[in-house]
Formats: sequence, structure tokens, C-alpha cells
Amino acid sequence: MSKTEKPLSTLWGCELNESNKEESFKTDDTNHQHQLALRTMCLGHTAKDEFNIVELVTGEGNSSARAVPIATLHAKSMPTVNLSGLDLHPPVTFRLKRGSGPVYVGAEHVALEEYSDEEEMDEEVEEEEEDIEESPVKKVTKNGAGKRKKPEKGEDEKASDGENPPKKGKGRGRKAQAAKV
Repeated sequence: MSKTEKPLSTLWGCELNESNKEESFKTDDTNHQHQLALRTMCLGHTAKDEFNIVELVTGEGNSSARAVPIATLHAKSMPTVNLSGLDLHPPVTFRLKRGSGPVYVGAEHVALEEYSDEEEMDEEVEEEEEDIEESPVKKVTKNGAGKRKKPEKGEDEKASDGENPPKKGKGRGRKAQAAKV
């Protein structure tokens, strides 16, 4: 029985504004490995016409903590930024360095949970059984749906007759019409 890790994912977000200039993501859980996958950062609809600079502070407020600007947002020119691919390990702090916001940070909190292979096999078997029960059997019928109706002889003669021009969209093309003129 070997142990593997299963990712558990939850939505995480915060708002940075004049009254709340700093928001931290940290966890006290040491049994699991945690990660914060940033997705978007955007201005709220009440944002003023000013630059809003958001910086990321890594570390826990000690001398090794570093602040790095990760987004400069402006209501008229860049109200949203995509941060997909930026994965962080806690603790991290988002700080509104300049501007009054509101700035919304959207991310995904991923925790890796350990579980045994037996549990994994049981879950897979249960999922397969649910899929089988949920999917109904579809009957194949041959009612002619999707098949084109063959034109009868009378219709063929009318279409080939030069007196009746073809209907728009079902004609012979430009070359055939140019040859008649």
C-alpha cells in the first residue's frame, strides 16, 4: 500500500482598497503541501482614474522578505491583468502600494492531500459505476433524418432549363452565368 497525493482545489480571493491595503495568504497546516495559483487581478467599478500598483511580498515579515510589484492597473487603460502561471507557496502577502483600489485578486488554493492506493482504486471503481448508471442507451434509428431528398425527374428538367434561372445560393456559379451573357 503506497501513498500518493491528491490535489484539493478551492477558490481564494481578496480585495485591496484604501482601508485594507494588505492581505495575506498563509496556512498553519503542515500535513499538506499548499500552493496559491494566481489567476486574475482587476479593478472594481468604483476605481478612480489613477494608477493602482500591487506588490507581492514573500516571506513572513523578517529581514528576508522582499516586495516585488506584480501589477500596475489603471481604470482607463488596463483594468484587468491575467496572472495565470504564477504559482506561489505560502506565506505570501499582497499589498496595494499605490492607489485607492478597489483591486480584486483571484486565485486557486491547491492543497495536496495524501491517500493510499486502495482508496484511489475504490474511488475509480465508484466513478466508473456512476458513469455506467448515468449514461442511457441511445437507440439508432433510420428515419431518413439528415439524408437529402432526391429530386424527381420533373424538378431536374426545370433546373436544367435555361428559362428559369437558379435560385440564389443554389446556382451554377458566376462562370455559368457569364457564359450565357
